Amino acid sequence: MSLVTLLPFIVLIGAMFLMTRSAKKKQQAAAQMRNDMQPGTGVRTIGGMYATVKEIQEDTVLLEVAPGVHAVYAKNSIGAVLDDAEYNRIVHGDDELETEGTVVPDDASSLTAGESADDDVAKIDLGKKPEDESVAKDTEAKGAEAKDAKADGEGDAK
Repeated sequence: MSLVTLLPFIVLIGAMFLMTRSAKKKQQAAAQMRNDMQPGTGVRTIGGMYATVKEIQEDTVLLEVAPGVHAVYAKNSIGAVLDDAEYNRIVHGDDELETEGTVVPDDASSLTAGESADDDVAKIDLGKKPEDESVAKDTEAKGAEAKDAKADGEGDAK
């Protein structure tokens, strides 16, 4: 066998190695994040629920999902450990965002703040317009021809 015939197999094995290596790194990072949890830390579960860590066991975590409401979860169900500022912003609605640079608006109204709506803009009427009389007569004539054709026995069979 020559090197040319073995090259596709070598490339395939190399690609598989790289994919499994990156997946293993992600799993190790997630496990390290879960091991670094401390009581009082805000977390997000893989189901999307936000809670505060109260107690950490070997394989389980006691979470406070609401004041006075506790639930036991598996450690593997913790999707992310959040820092205090992000947790307070999401859960308690604190709007103190430390933004650097330009804030993107939610709508396009700020993009046209200096312009008025009447400046050289053609208004488009999206309503239904009444038909002309000539169009109505043509439609009636076509309808009469269709009825005559069906009367000859060449109509639609059901």
